[in-house]
Amino acid sequence: MNLIIDIGNTLVKYAVFNNDQLVEILKTSEIETGKVNTLIKEFDIKNVIISTVRKEMNWNLDVEVIHLSHKTSLPINLNYKTPETLGKDRIANIVAVSEEYPNKNAVVIDAGTCITYDFINKNKEYLGGRISPGLEMRYKSLNEFTELLPKLSVSGESKFIGDDTDSSILSGVEQGILSEVNSLISGFRKENEDLIVVVTGGDTFFFENALKNSIFADQNLVLKGLNIILKYNEDK
Repeated sequence: MNLIIDIGNTLVKYAVFNNDQLVEILKTSEIETGKVNTLIKEFDIKNVIISTVRKEMNWNLDVEVIHLSHKTSLPINLNYKTPETLGKDRIANIVAVSEEYPNKNAVVIDAGTCITYDFINKNKEYLGGRISPGLEMRYKSLNEFTELLPKLSVSGESKFIGDDTDSSILSGVEQGILSEVNSLISGFRKENEDLIVVVTGGDTFFFENALKNSIFADQNLVLKGLNIILKYNEDK
């Protein structure tokens, strides 16, 4: 059994895998080492991988631990000028997609605080991507950087054009972000007709039904990618 620990800015996820099968997932707001030790004993964990966007800490675990970094051995090639700055969640996403859709060109859209777009080709070469503000960040910035615009939240029912201030903000944010995503997918598809598009992240629900292009949705993509990386390093 493998234990995956994915530490984000606001959420910590603990996932147990039996080979490729996800058998348990827990979420907390803070790091809980007691919970980790409980999972290790309960599921007879042999290997652990930790991916964090926070400061590294000493875990003192009695099992083999991999701390994911740009130096970790990967089953893909990173053609990125600054791999040390590449987000660990982005690395995990592209590894997962490369494994789940072999011999395919693919783009991963991770819709969270930021929206990241990452492209990997059928030869398992990661070629780069984009980073732009997410839905909540766009709503928040309109409110914080102006005096009169209200703070709204995701509706999923925005009009193409608004007929009052609230609906204009909803249209600008939600229709604008959909135009951005559809344009990017269309651009990739001009060069890659067999393109696979996978959406993940906290705002997956918004994009899943709103995009014109056909997509696959997978909320656990990062966890799957981390498990693949862990297994890849076990075999070395």
